[in-house]
Amino acid sequence: MQLKINALNKQVITNNKLCYWELTQNKSYWSSAFITNLGYCVDELSIGLDFFLDNIIHPDFKQTFRDNFYNLVRYNIAFKQNILLINKNKEQLDYVCTTDDALDLIYGKENSNNIYFFKSKINTHEKVRGSNFYYLETADMTSTGSWYVDFENKKSYWDNITRRILEYPDDFIPSVKKIDKVINLKHKSLVLQTFYECSKFGKPFDIEILVNTAKNRKIWARAKGKPVFDKGKNIIGLRGVFQDIDDRKQNEIKIERAARVVKSQNSRLFNFAHIVSHNLRSHTSNLSLILQMINEVNDINEKLELLDNLTEVSDSLNSTINHLNEVVTVHSSVKEPREIVRFDETLNRACVSISQMIASNKASIITDFSAVESVKYIPAYMDSIFLNLLSNAIKYRDEIRIPKIEIKTYYSPDDESRICLKIKDNGKGIDLDKFGDKIFGMYKTFHYNKDATGIGLFITKNQIESLNGTIEVESKVNEGTTFLITF
Repeated sequence: MQLKINALNKQVITNNKLCYWELTQNKSYWSSAFITNLGYCVDELSIGLDFFLDNIIHPDFKQTFRDNFYNLVRYNIAFKQNILLINKNKEQLDYVCTTDDALDLIYGKENSNNIYFFKSKINTHEKVRGSNFYYLETADMTSTGSWYVDFENKKSYWDNITRRILEYPDDFIPSVKKIDKVINLKHKSLVLQTFYECSKFGKPFDIEILVNTAKNRKIWARAKGKPVFDKGKNIIGLRGVFQDIDDRKQNEIKIERAARVVKSQNSRLFNFAHIVSHNLRSHTSNLSLILQMINEVNDINEKLELLDNLTEVSDSLNSTINHLNEVVTVHSSVKEPREIVRFDETLNRACVSISQMIASNKASIITDFSAVESVKYIPAYMDSIFLNLLSNAIKYRDEIRIPKIEIKTYYSPDDESRICLKIKDNGKGIDLDKFGDKIFGMYKTFHYNKDATGIGLFITKNQIESLNGTIEVESKVNEGTTFLITF
């Protein structure tokens, strides 16, 4: 038989006397070295997958190789696998089979889906038959279980480690219909779409998802799977592994949260430095200039007019210093003891402070503190947060609608140990496309109210983040604004 050998094959065979299996669109070719090592002559065998599965590969490795082979042909998914081959004399031969991708670094990339066979130095048949203990130990230490969905018999299977991860008893019988109980609602659509693509089109997957255990705990898990094929290349099931990655994922979430806080703190420090260097310098320059002009003019009326200007600049300077002092005070107050703060009591104090504003605008405040009634916090901070957000909701009310403010507490769906507060209004709203990155900046205003200072939200964000919390905003122009606080 004439073998078709591409440039990569020629180089590999010349240098390594490598056995290979070349795949074309309609045919397969085996190298003469491969055929010889198996103890056959070309005329004694039928080159192709069926002959390979029925006569050459050890039964223990047949299903895995078939799945890898079809995934290579259909989706160009590379693989590397230790296998046991059986030659014509029924002797077992240890090989490592790999695809082109494993040879890229040595020989360069070419567009072909060939399979290469290296003689293995490991006694695969001895290792595999004696490795069940090591497999179980590895799976146990890495919290990795296995699962299988059988389409033909319409059954699902979990190993004991998967059951243990999900806290189900050994006699629990899993099924696709029970997936609602296991998969967290947040990732249900992702899982269904992923399983559909794998079962319908044979697309392997590797996803990280939230799952519900039998004891109603939410944990992060990694689900990895691929299709199982029959001889007719039909998908007859799915199989894969399931790993508990909750500790790692929680650490990642904490790191991401910390990174966001650090980024925000850096932004605040930049703002603070800008105010100190720019605003204070402007005030002092104005003061110096006015004093110089007072000394130079002789007309008493001009001097009096300049004194009025001097008073305005002095008041502005005093206001700026007070604002900066508020920012410094936030961070110096972090060490104050935390106390149990009730949300309803904090709201009452804020409403008393702005009672005139609430009454004159006929504002209505709707609350729901049933999920979480209190939190351990610095009382002064909580008072400030409520006061700022409530007064803003009324101050920036819609000119047509009567102000309506909805306040609700709940536990974070991502971390039930964290308490959330939502304050929603029906005011003017903020154009997030235009001002989204400036909302919490110092001296940033987005409406044209004369009494707007641009300091309230800046202080609020400082207070929340100084205690490792977060604040986010959702808003639409002419519809309203919602602040989401996680303590």
